[in-house]
Amino acid sequence: MNLRSIIAATLLMLPVGVLTAQDADLAIVGGMLIDGNEGIPIQNSVVLVSGEHITHVGQVGITPIPAGARVIDANGKTVMPGLIESHGHLMIVGHGEYSEWFPEYEDRIEEIMVLSAPQFIHAGVTTVRDVGAPLEPSVKVRDDIAAGKIVGPRLFVSGPFIVRDYGRYEWGKYFQVKVNSVEEARQAAIDILEGGADLLKPWGIIYPEDLKVIVEEAHKRGKTVATHGGALARIRADVEAGVNSIEHWPGGGKSYIEQEALELIINSGTWIVPTWNGGEDIFYWTLDYPERLDDPLLREFLPQDMYQDVRESLDHFQRLGYFRGGKGRPKSHQKKLMQMYNAGVKIALGTDSGTPMNFHYEAMWQQMKLFVNYGMDPMHVISAATRNGAELLQIADQLGTIEPGKLADIIVVDGNPLMDMMALRNPVRVIKGGEVLK
Repeated sequence: MNLRSIIAATLLMLPVGVLTAQDADLAIVGGMLIDGNEGIPIQNSVVLVSGEHITHVGQVGITPIPAGARVIDANGKTVMPGLIESHGHLMIVGHGEYSEWFPEYEDRIEEIMVLSAPQFIHAGVTTVRDVGAPLEPSVKVRDDIAAGKIVGPRLFVSGPFIVRDYGRYEWGKYFQVKVNSVEEARQAAIDILEGGADLLKPWGIIYPEDLKVIVEEAHKRGKTVATHGGALARIRADVEAGVNSIEHWPGGGKSYIEQEALELIINSGTWIVPTWNGGEDIFYWTLDYPERLDDPLLREFLPQDMYQDVRESLDHFQRLGYFRGGKGRPKSHQKKLMQMYNAGVKIALGTDSGTPMNFHYEAMWQQMKLFVNYGMDPMHVISAATRNGAELLQIADQLGTIEPGKLADIIVVDGNPLMDMMALRNPVRVIKGGEVLK
């Protein structure tokens, strides 16, 4: 093929209407572009950014670099969308004992959320769905990040859990709203939404009739609902109520998903956010490599008193109640993930980051690597961590892929994540809304 043919073929691959020179504040030049749409990566790519938005996607030698644009040299690296953490908890930072953490730090929740925020940016996570925290600090930290007062990811916050019973989490009353009737469940949903929440999180013991009114109030306002999965009866109630996503599912001891539950999920289009970092997987990773607990990043991101407390709580992690009941490496997770994946279930990647030993600054690449190890195609894992997260949040018209018109949430990584997700371990550039934050 001659040079003219190569150029013609390349032009055909580029989006229509983006071939003219553009004004730009920022030009990311060179590198392999994975745009989040699961197509063939673009080699020697050029991404132009003006203000907060992407204006042009092209290739070196074809796309003019506007005079005055700041140039980021991405040669030898991979350019891809900012990651979307679909299930994180900014109010916790990996401490091993909830019964100690929550009572001790009740008055420091806003501070902790502020400390958590830059950890996500370090990891290339530019958007987080925070699913469980007191409402006031959640909304304040979200808005302060949006106003540029705090460095952190775009936040979508659920505020407190809506529950029928605190169960063994009596010490966590301040981030839960207990309801005793369907009417109270409806009012709790209204209060949380009017208080500024972006979504709702019914959790733990909650009745099917509660779910229905919670979903009704959320959808009436264009908001979404996330809830926890469970046995078949709970999945049926979740689907019938119209929840948008089911978290932490499928758990339990079975090595397979019941066909009826799978069909309910598929036919309803409900999103699944498995969150398999937390619990058994992270326990065995740490058993194999306990040195991960001494990563200097943990000390770097926390004040000394908090670092000391968190680190000491993990000294004998094998005895922690959080991991009680794990009797073998979770091979069932692999079977169930592949059952969902092969059946076409909509999967968004969330890690439950902040839970014991599951640190914000590393959770995403760890779960992405885990899913590849389990058998998911690497490109689809990247989609689960970018485009799918945007679709779950109902903001796919703004985020999740790299294409003209979308917000410029972009990361540059040293290596090829399609070959090894560990390339995501330490992104060399993190850009959110056109601003280079790392």
